[in-house]
Amino acid sequence: VQLQASGGGLVQAGGSLRLSCAASGRTSSRYAMGWFRQAPGKEREFVAAMSRSGGSTYYAESVKGRFTMSRDNAKNTVYLQMNSLKPEDTAVYYCGAYAGGTYYSPHEYDSWGQGTQVTVSS
Repeated sequence: VQLQASGGGLVQAGGSLRLSCAASGRTSSRYAMGWFRQAPGKEREFVAAMSRSGGSTYYAESVKGRFTMSRDNAKNTVYLQMNSLKPEDTAVYYCGAYAGGTYYSPHEYDSWGQGTQVTVSS
């Protein structure tokens, strides 16, 4: 499956952004989806993941209560609504698709989008 992420940008602390990740192909609903982020000089870290059906959602502790992940299988798109953004949320955000395994490990993911930059100013 091919993924295309969008929606990043520059926002002040406390602001909001919504990221989108469009998947190609009618098989995209077979995949669970996740969002990761990578800041300069740091490893890619888990942000959020959602099961194929959308019935289960998982969040990193650092974003719980501020970020919300959703998916629209009819549109083959997943979203990450990010509220109350902080400067430490600044990173390139990647969406990924995985068929099974540990949702918080990037090594389990089969496909990645190209990444979208999120910059939060203080």
